[in-house]
Amino acid sequence: MSDAVDAIIGQWAEERPDVVEDLWPVQLFGRIQRLARVVDKSARAAAAAHGVEHGEFDVLTTLQRSGPPYTLTAGAFVKASMVTSGAITNRIDKMEAKGLVERVRDDDDRRTIKIRLTEHGHEITRAAFADHLANYAQLLADVDRGVVDKTAEGLRRVLESLGDTTIK
Repeated sequence: MSDAVDAIIGQWAEERPDVVEDLWPVQLFGRIQRLARVVDKSARAAAAAHGVEHGEFDVLTTLQRSGPPYTLTAGAFVKASMVTSGAITNRIDKMEAKGLVERVRDDDDRRTIKIRLTEHGHEITRAAFADHLANYAQLLADVDRGVVDKTAEGLRRVLESLGDTTIK
């Protein structure tokens, strides 16, 4: 069986036979990029069903998984989430307007502002995360669990070799 990445590699092999031996990374990275687009599209739709954008869902789940008191400083949040620092302020403004999060001053250092999950944010996160997991399971429903486990382990090793080993 072949896929779009095989076709791309085949086209390059025809067009540039001199680089055939150098195409091996395309097998992995091309598939990762294509998979990311499929998963992203599906995850965006699942988040939208709960009235939140995909990026807002990431904020909600980052705060939820941080544990009580479900509060992070902006700096800690950037390290723990999959969001760039430039996107934080705008995203938090929108989420605060929706009642999903609130900004609170740190009791120990009043200059420090923290982002805290509201009760409404908790409710949305619980429902959206359950649907998110079901969505992921549905995407992989036709894939053997052993293949998923081996692929996940292989990708872990690739990420480790690239130095991506921690979120903190």
